[in-house]
Amino acid sequence: MSDAPKPTLVTRLRNGLEVRLKEIHTAPLTTCWIWYRVGSRNESPGTTGISHWVEHMQFKGTPTFPAGVLDRAISRTGGVWNAFTWLDWTAYLETLPADSIRLALDLEADRMENSLFDVNEVEAERTVIIAERQGHENEPTFRLAEEVQAASFRVHSYHHEVIGDMVDLQSMTRDDLYTHYRQYYIPSNAVLAIAGDFNTRRMLDQVREIFGPLPKVQAPQQMSREEPSQRGERVVNVSGPGETPYLKIAYHAPAANDEDFLPMNVLGSVLAGASSFNFFAGGISNKTSRLYRALVDGEVAASVQGGLAASIDPYLYNIHITVRPDRTPEQALAVLDQEMARTLEAPIDEEELSKAIKQARALFAYSSESITNQGFWLGFSEMFADSSWYESYLDRLTEVTPEMAWEIAKKYLVDSNRIVGFYRPNSS
Repeated sequence: MSDAPKPTLVTRLRNGLEVRLKEIHTAPLTTCWIWYRVGSRNESPGTTGISHWVEHMQFKGTPTFPAGVLDRAISRTGGVWNAFTWLDWTAYLETLPADSIRLALDLEADRMENSLFDVNEVEAERTVIIAERQGHENEPTFRLAEEVQAASFRVHSYHHEVIGDMVDLQSMTRDDLYTHYRQYYIPSNAVLAIAGDFNTRRMLDQVREIFGPLPKVQAPQQMSREEPSQRGERVVNVSGPGETPYLKIAYHAPAANDEDFLPMNVLGSVLAGASSFNFFAGGISNKTSRLYRALVDGEVAASVQGGLAASIDPYLYNIHITVRPDRTPEQALAVLDQEMARTLEAPIDEEELSKAIKQARALFAYSSESITNQGFWLGFSEMFADSSWYESYLDRLTEVTPEMAWEIAKKYLVDSNRIVGFYRPNSS
């Protein structure tokens, strides 16, 4: 068998299901991902958190695959499975020995159509999710992030956290959940991405056999309310338990498919280290970044992280700073402002930019190594762009120049475009 990479097969079934198949014969494994174009972006007041709750209910069984059967069936093969809900999407995955992958196909086709949403299971899961929400509320970083996100979006549905608001978690009904499921869990709103050790033609035949009979339903209309431009810096103050102060800065940032996105990503790599878009990928050191050197080496902060998200609509470039107990968030902000002023004064020199691009490229490569990660990328970029976004990513990174990064800095990294969040522990 040739080790040469084979082209990804891209097709669509008659019922609207998009299919992406990629043969990879490096290990006797296959990963199956199914992506639905639904996340917290598709929610409104009264139903915040519903996409995440529906994801939980997809593990509660169907007539064919009762809840306990699912887990045991995956475990017996030595496989793994999981699911994630985010701003723009919900995804389910199974990575199994290659000769067992039909189990994943049967499971995903079945729960696309036949999940039960038993009333008692809904109530049990309400308790679980409320407890999850309460656990988050005990974390200072979550409290601060939620307040900053809410202040960042007053109109757009990115306003609320994926887990939803407590008042909605307490009031949503089984019928609310089931209606959401039936609206969005349909072939025309989904992408099936399979990567691994298989024959493409035979796999496509299986996909058609298993998913083809699912009914064709018109895809739901994707609506969004455009966030108006911010007219000045917004400041959020949060206090609570703990001994550590935190500082969070959020700059409104371009959507993933915007021409500004790649230069913004490179700029972020210069400032605080490269962003990873893959939920499975580990990070790389950011110790050479400007903010790390200024804040951590400068003994103002214990850590600093920055992150840009790949989203359908404009979202945020976030900088999170853990302030040293003997310093204040205001001192950390003063240091950050000095670095931002330096970034706005003149273009980044070629050597520093080149290093940042190399780090971004390395992180991207690490996030694409395993069979599971290959399956991730097959579907992920379809949620906000298309496969060419992923395929051209590395080439486009190298095209970013110091002048391009400087223009992006002057456009986005200005005080009037940011939200500043302070967390001060009650004990201080």
